[in-house]
Amino acid sequence: MAPRGTTAAPSAPAAPPRAARRFASETALGRTRRARRIDRALGERYPDAHCELDFRDPFELLVATVLSAQTTDVRVNLTTPALFARWPDARALAAADPEAVEDVLRPTGFFRAKTKAVIGLSAALVERFDGEVPPRMADLVTLPGVGRKTANVVLGNAFDIPGLPVDTHVLRLSRRLGLTESDDPLVVEQDLGALVEKRDWTMLSHRLIVHGRRTCHARRPACGACPLLRDCPSAGIGELDPVRAAALVKSGPAAAGGEDGADTGAEPALEAAAPGLADAAEGAGAADAGAGGGEPGVEGLSAGPG
Repeated sequence: MAPRGTTAAPSAPAAPPRAARRFASETALGRTRRARRIDRALGERYPDAHCELDFRDPFELLVATVLSAQTTDVRVNLTTPALFARWPDARALAAADPEAVEDVLRPTGFFRAKTKAVIGLSAALVERFDGEVPPRMADLVTLPGVGRKTANVVLGNAFDIPGLPVDTHVLRLSRRLGLTESDDPLVVEQDLGALVEKRDWTMLSHRLIVHGRRTCHARRPACGACPLLRDCPSAGIGELDPVRAAALVKSGPAAAGGEDGADTGAEPALEAAAPGLADAAEGAGAADAGAGGGEPGVEGLSAGPG
């Protein structure tokens, strides 16, 4: 306790990890080179990295990406075959009975909001784009519930047009790796895009996502089993012992269904269309909300991704 009449000195901030101090004076060129080493290392570690949502055409990917909010790709892939068997294109889904669609989408959680979103974007496709998904960012983000993240997923994977989707994993890893200082998805997209060649944007996003699901977990990253250990300013925030770290690593597509599998943040455009979607998921799993039949906090969409 400070003597009476004096002011206690503020406590010193926690010292950064030793790894972070190594990168404190990194130049812009150094960061670019490190980012590209990271991309190459992830490519070697995860040669199977790809979009884990199943789709056969741009429309299916667009709908699946919107449905993936607050749930896992595994759950979406279990749900979409029945959805597209009954309503295979935008015209069919735009004219669908909402209650019938809700029954199909119930397992994905927040099924009422998602039903309104996918019917609404289908109607917009029919009205403005002759039922086809447009291959332009400027057009995609005009669709109900579709923001830059969803648009980038569709562009990069359905049209082979470079896009850099920033989901919860890309956001977390970009900051841990010291590739951005922002927590704004748009700024992160711009920062990452400036560090790697445009042709590599889509695959960088896939690689960061799979690394976040399998190794660099939100709660306990497996630092000792990470191929980026020497290039990571956050090395040491997780398990460093190689044996114990290896036991934390998840393998294969099944990792997409674990605790680190879901993209737990609703895209701003979807959240704007369905107020409360992100807030409703706080403290409750999307699967629980779906199985229970209720959608606490979810308001109706205006059907006038990310």
